[in-house]
Amino acid sequence: MAETRPPDPLGTPLAKAPGVSAALAKALEDGFGYRTARDLIEHYPRRYLTRGELTDLAHAKKGAEVTLVGTVRNLAKKMPRRNLRILEVRVADDSGAWVCTWFNQPWHAQKLTVGTVAAFSGKLAWKAGRLGMANPGYEVLREGDDPEGFANEVIPVYPASKEVSSGRLRRAVGALLDRFGDVPDFVPEPLRRAHKLPDRAAALEAIHRPADRKEANRARDRLVYDELFVLQVGLALRRRAQEAGQHGQPLQADGDLTKRLLASLPFQPTGAQSRVMSEIAADLSRSKPMHRLLQGEVGSGKTLVALWALLCAVQSGMQGAIMAPTEVLADQHGINLRGLLEPLGEGGGLFGGPRVEVLTAGITGAARQRILEGVAAGEVDLLVGTHALLSEGVEFRRLGAIVVDEQHRFGVHQRVKLREKGDSPHVLIMTATPIPRTLALTLYGDLDVSTLDELPPGRTPIATHVVADATLRERAYQRVREEVAAGHQAYVVCALKDESDKVEVRSAKAEAERLRAEVFPDLRVGLVYGDMPAREKEATMDRFRAGEVDVLVSTTVIEVGVDVPNATVMLIEDADRFGLSQLHQLRGRVGRGQAPGLCVLFADPLTDEGRARMDAIARTNDGFELANEDLRIRGEGTVFDARQSGLSDLKLARLIDDFDWVQRARKDAFALVDADPELSDPGHRRLRQEVLARLGDGRAEWLARG
Repeated sequence: MAETRPPDPLGTPLAKAPGVSAALAKALEDGFGYRTARDLIEHYPRRYLTRGELTDLAHAKKGAEVTLVGTVRNLAKKMPRRNLRILEVRVADDSGAWVCTWFNQPWHAQKLTVGTVAAFSGKLAWKAGRLGMANPGYEVLREGDDPEGFANEVIPVYPASKEVSSGRLRRAVGALLDRFGDVPDFVPEPLRRAHKLPDRAAALEAIHRPADRKEANRARDRLVYDELFVLQVGLALRRRAQEAGQHGQPLQADGDLTKRLLASLPFQPTGAQSRVMSEIAADLSRSKPMHRLLQGEVGSGKTLVALWALLCAVQSGMQGAIMAPTEVLADQHGINLRGLLEPLGEGGGLFGGPRVEVLTAGITGAARQRILEGVAAGEVDLLVGTHALLSEGVEFRRLGAIVVDEQHRFGVHQRVKLREKGDSPHVLIMTATPIPRTLALTLYGDLDVSTLDELPPGRTPIATHVVADATLRERAYQRVREEVAAGHQAYVVCALKDESDKVEVRSAKAEAERLRAEVFPDLRVGLVYGDMPAREKEATMDRFRAGEVDVLVSTTVIEVGVDVPNATVMLIEDADRFGLSQLHQLRGRVGRGQAPGLCVLFADPLTDEGRARMDAIARTNDGFELANEDLRIRGEGTVFDARQSGLSDLKLARLIDDFDWVQRARKDAFALVDADPELSDPGHRRLRQEVLARLGDGRAEWLARG
């Protein structure tokens, strides 16, 4: 339905907005990507300053921020060298004199003429034998003006650029507030009242021009709520759009296959696995298709849970599918599923286990045709594959449940295309990257979330060491030799496949050659990378699993899903170039058997962020703690781009610090959409307009995504 919206004053192009010159509009677009009045009015201060105590010179503390009122006695202009102009203004009160100095800001001389009375605010310090202030703020005083108000004023400090200073931004935002500040409120009044929040116009005024810090904090709360509430309404609308017209087939959770699977296990499922299976069972029992995210720590047993969910479909007379992002991971899933199902007997018989097939781009000819015919006839119960599952020739007889593994590596349209292979099948999305709960409620707010936060007994923590000293590299290589001599295997992970002239990092191909020739000439060194020929890659991985390769050099193609219990040590080159979650996934490839694991990170980070990542990964094996730390280090950034294209990034909200507001906004949004799924209530008209404006031109496609 076409949405009729009145003109939005905040949509005014910056070049036509009051207080914004053409040059400033261009600088704002070039430096910040801002084009409209809304963009600039939502450029919020990052902190606030107060000018300092109002005092006279005799009682002012040296080195402190103070405000002094004085009369200009004289001015001096100097140019000690080219491109450096200094303005010195001598000011005095009844107790003494000081000098205010500005660099390359000659225009202050036009306001601070001799005899002018002004309040000056800045840090008072001794320099070159005299008291002075460098680049102070000031306000010229007229008769009757109160300098106390100037001294106590709260000054917003904005994220600035080389071309646009914080002061220039402050003046431009002030002009926009004077012209466009009376904005309509889109949050329903009952919700504002429930959370004791000011209206939006007052909040915008207070965040930019607060009377005090308390008022600024109240304004921030309101604007943080706005960001999160609009986001959650969008997610709730998408959830409704996903479910509209979908009638999933209820699946039997407590059946023969699931019972036999659990009874055949040589271990007891963890409490977390049992809890998650109960959550999935509740979803599968309904006629609405399941949309659930399953996240879990490395080694927490997601594969068992996924297989259990797929068997619910099989024992209900339907088929299941797993889509993985790489052939290596798809092959590993095939091995794991067949291993878990082996005690149930050969697939296809009346009392046998389900028939499992793996379909990747590397499977061609008669083998591929045999699999496709089995899938179409319903003889293949579980189909594991890569993007190959999406091809036109893959036709399921009756697809009842889908598992999408490492879903962040797939585009939304790919997940939708797989879902269209069945008639509203149940969908379980899996990720081995732990996600902070606060992020899961936003990034995946349209999904129900299950978490495996418990490791099976017997898993030993992986020892992690960061090595910056080149002299310690030889000791790491010696440790690899010791592990191989003990009958174990090792990984060496590189960031790149080939050498590059642009970055000085070790490449997998070059490193494999070097290790074979110089470091481990007596060991069996293999190589895998993402785009190597499928058969060659599969053959190398099979040899590594069989213990015929001692040291596997790889790119991040082995990041997830690869399960070789005999591998005990991993060396990661240029580790500071990897993200925290990626490092955590990589090291999770070792220590999967009875022997303890060791991960050595070769890194000499040059940035504070790089050092913080290395400190964190060495400090803890807890993936959820690392996920929180990663969010703190990197910030939200453009965290929503991949999933919510069209939704602006969060400008004020910080998901960890504002978790309470995340929960409140989510509860309010989903309750509101449940009560008014089309936002057709007159009281929700402005909210609907705001959500559509935030979603951009692709709003209809975004709302329909799965």
